[in-house]
Amino acid sequence: MFRFANPEYLYLLLIIPLLIGIYLLLRRRRRRLMARFGDNALVRELMPDYSSARLIIKAVLLLSAYVMLILTIARPQIGSRLLEQKSMGVEIVLAVDVSNSMLAEDFEPNRLERTKYAISKLLDELKQENIGLVVFAADAKVQYPIADDYHLARSFTKRISTSLIAEQGTDIEKALRQSILTFSETAAKNRAIILITDGENHEGDLSEVLELAKSEGIRIYTIGIGTPAGAPIKIGNSYLKDEQGEMVVSKLGEATLTQIANQTGGLYIRASKQDLGLSEIVKSINKMEKGAVQKQSFSEYKELYIIPLIIAFVLLCIEIFILPRRNHRIKRISLFDEK
Repeated sequence: MFRFANPEYLYLLLIIPLLIGIYLLLRRRRRRLMARFGDNALVRELMPDYSSARLIIKAVLLLSAYVMLILTIARPQIGSRLLEQKSMGVEIVLAVDVSNSMLAEDFEPNRLERTKYAISKLLDELKQENIGLVVFAADAKVQYPIADDYHLARSFTKRISTSLIAEQGTDIEKALRQSILTFSETAAKNRAIILITDGENHEGDLSEVLELAKSEGIRIYTIGIGTPAGAPIKIGNSYLKDEQGEMVVSKLGEATLTQIANQTGGLYIRASKQDLGLSEIVKSINKMEKGAVQKQSFSEYKELYIIPLIIAFVLLCIEIFILPRRNHRIKRISLFDEK
């Protein structure tokens, strides 16, 4: 596993556009001053050894060395020893609706973005749980498999969008079936699914998958995101309309979500604009019987900072030996002659 031990230093890379801008301004100012001095062709004759190409190359080398030094202090590392541990916890699969109706704006900025924010906050609270992520619309797929890497899970959460599933619809049955398949084989009674959807336009037959969940001791918690009054669905810069040209309004459908939670010993919560309800569900999950969950982590990391450090040193050495003017002794073999 690759990582940076001090990733906060990578923010220094944001200075690069500023440095490029300063260089271009200074280059433009130099040209204006030379233009005041005299005609460009005349100035070239008076300064035959001057090479603007060398200055550009020196600037590129310095900028590249700066990047390498930033990577050096950020301390790139690679995991060299994988450690497997077992602890007592719960496996949780988050099943997130990514159909177009999740773009309704009765939650700011919309239902889907509000869900992604709440999941990120939830990951800050988890400690012993393994977590997986499933996205669904008319079909379902695993976005992030069961694991205990919350940093990586947060990264995959940010990538959630309605474009992940091509076919539109809301097939909760497929979402639950895929979620059940996502659990690891070692998990027993310590499994829970958190289904986040507006519950509208449900497709598929739930009876079989709910019986499967009950038989395997899987609790399904449901969160209804949206309002009964509903809101129009904004896709890009326009609102979704039906075949008659009327604006489509997506409303919260709670009956199905309540049924799912009740039949599997879970809990249904209607999300509010202030709280999606994930924290309350996690409190309920924490009361479940804990089981052994397998965790994998790297206990030793090999430092790689020496690689960008050496590259930075070589770049700086090259920059030092490239003079802004041509050397008369090697003028005949100069690689930087301008045509």
